[in-house]
This record gives sequence, structure tokens and C-alpha cells, in this order.
Amino acid sequence: MLKKVIALLVVGFVIYYLLNTPASAADAVSDAFGAIMDAFRQFGIFFNELVE
Repeated sequence: MLKKVIALLVVGFVIYYLLNTPASAADAVSDAFGAIMDAFRQFGIFFNELVE
């Protein structure tokens, strides 16, 4: 029950944040996506170095 309440609060905060500051939210999503892409790129480099 507590997990559901916390999840609803987090979702509510995210929606509130997106509606009030869409430019900042877009920057945050862009930064997060860039970080994920960098991580995958580093995994690729790591596995290439293992194979060579």
C-alpha cells in the first residue's frame, strides 16, 4: 500500500514538473538520454578491446 502511495506521489510530481517547467524537463530528459548513449558507447569500446 505504501509503495503505491509513493509511486503515485512520484508520478504526480513528475507531471507537475513537466507542466510547470517544460524546457527544464526537456533538458533533463535530453541529458539522461545522452548519458545512456554514452554508457552504451563505452560498453561497445570495452567489448571491442576484449576481442582485439
